[in-house]
Amino acid sequence: MAMGKNGLSNWFHEKIVDPLILILRRGAEPNQLAFSAALGISLGIFPICGVTVLLCGVAIAVLGTHCHAPTVMLANFVATPIELSLVVPFLRFGEVISGGPHFPLTADAFKKVLTGQASRDVLLSISHALLGWLVAVPFILGLLHILLLPCFKMLVHKFNTAPSSPKKLLLSHSEVRLKVRDC
Repeated sequence: MAMGKNGLSNWFHEKIVDPLILILRRGAEPNQLAFSAALGISLGIFPICGVTVLLCGVAIAVLGTHCHAPTVMLANFVATPIELSLVVPFLRFGEVISGGPHFPLTADAFKKVLTGQASRDVLLSISHALLGWLVAVPFILGLLHILLLPCFKMLVHKFNTAPSSPKKLLLSHSEVRLKVRDC
């Protein structure tokens, strides 16, 4: 068991901790990091598996410099297990919002899905899950941003080795001198 535990610890450090520390040391602003992490998690819990990386890529392209792409993608990666656990709650929330029929999650319903007898019901349930996510995601995004901002302020302060702005870079190094060419 100790070897498995060590392997999991190494994987966790290699895939999550080390990239996060690298991001923090590069001097990004805490607000941008908190927003980017909240965005990555919010998009990472999209109720259709396999689509979240594409959604994050589109969000990064649209938002440009307003988000930090590596943080968005890392947060999306971290949100993957959460995504699977939230499909049913989003489905039920969407059913409540729309007043639609309750999709049964039973072995018999699964058998109908596999044989193609419940294709309309499946499409309807997918639309309910999407509706549930669409209504919940602005609140999730806002709450995550509020919760993550103090965390990133503390982490950036602890791990940041670069100044957070170019002005601080110029003012903090006294060895910066101007060269004057003789004409």
